[in-house]
Amino acid sequence: MSIPFVNAFDFTYGAPDQLSALVRRVICDNPGPFTFTGSGTYLVGTKSVAVIDPGPANDAHLEALLDAAGAQITRIFVTHTHKDHCGGVAALKEATGAPVYGAKAHPSKEGEAAPLLDEGSDFSYAPDVVMKDGDIISTQEWSLEALATPGHISNHLCFALPLEKALFTGDHIMGWATTVVAMPDGNMTDYYASLDLLIERDDMIYYPTHGAPVMTPQKFVRAVKVHRQMRDGQIMNELKKGKTRIMDVVSTVYADVDEVLHLAAALNVQAHLERQVSLGAVRRTGNKLLEAEYRLI
Repeated sequence: MSIPFVNAFDFTYGAPDQLSALVRRVICDNPGPFTFTGSGTYLVGTKSVAVIDPGPANDAHLEALLDAAGAQITRIFVTHTHKDHCGGVAALKEATGAPVYGAKAHPSKEGEAAPLLDEGSDFSYAPDVVMKDGDIISTQEWSLEALATPGHISNHLCFALPLEKALFTGDHIMGWATTVVAMPDGNMTDYYASLDLLIERDDMIYYPTHGAPVMTPQKFVRAVKVHRQMRDGQIMNELKKGKTRIMDVVSTVYADVDEVLHLAAALNVQAHLERQVSLGAVRRTGNKLLEAEYRLI
C-alpha cells in the first residue's frame, strides 16, 4: 500500500489561502529537506482568531500573519516544540497579547535532545496553558480539542476542529513525506499507538504543518502504518544477514533516499530497533547512535 503523498500544490508565500469556512493557511518562506515548501501556519475563525503553529522566528512571516488576522488573534496553539513550528511564538505573543496554549515545554534538556534536524528544538518555549488529551478551548465561533499524539516527539498534540471534522496534525502526519521519529524525544512504540488512535477517528480532512491537506485521512494513516511495518521487516532482515550497526542498515534499507536525509533515516532506524529491544526481539550493545550494535535474540 503506497502512501498517497501530494508533492505539488498551489500557494504563495505570505498570502493567506482560504481552505474552508473557518480555516486559512499562510506558508512561511523556510523551505528545506525537513520542512518541504515551508511551515504552514493555520488561522482558525474570523472574529476571534486562533493561530496554530506560528512557524519559525521569521519577521516576514510574522507580518503576514498580522496582516491576515491582526488584532483578531486571540489565542496561539502549538503542536510541539520544534522551532519550525513554535520559534515564532514569542514575537507573535508580544505583537498580539494572545496567550499560548498546547504542547508542554520541550521534553529534553539542551545538549540531550535528538540530533539537530533543520531548525532544531525550542528550549525557550513556555506555554501559558498546557493542554492535555481531551482538553477543549472554545469561542462562540469555534472549538479546538487537544489530541495527544506522542511519537515524533513526546509532547506532540494534534488539534481537532469538530465543526468541520478537521484535524491539525503538526508533524504527526505530513502530506508530503513520512515523519522522523528521533530519540530521545521521540518513540516508535508511541508513534504506532498514535497512528492507531487516528485510524479510529472519523476526521474528514487533515491539515499538516508541512505540505498539502490530506483529503483521505484514514486511508493515508493506514498506508503510513503499513510503511512503518514494512521498514520494521526490512530492518530485521538486515539484522538476520549479520548487520549490527545503524548506518550499515541505512545504506541498504534507504539506498534510494538522498544521502542528505540519511541522518534522519538513521534516527528512524534507531527508533525501530529500540522498539524491537523493548519487545524482547533485539539486544543492544553500547549507547551512542552510530556506534551501538544491535543483534537478534
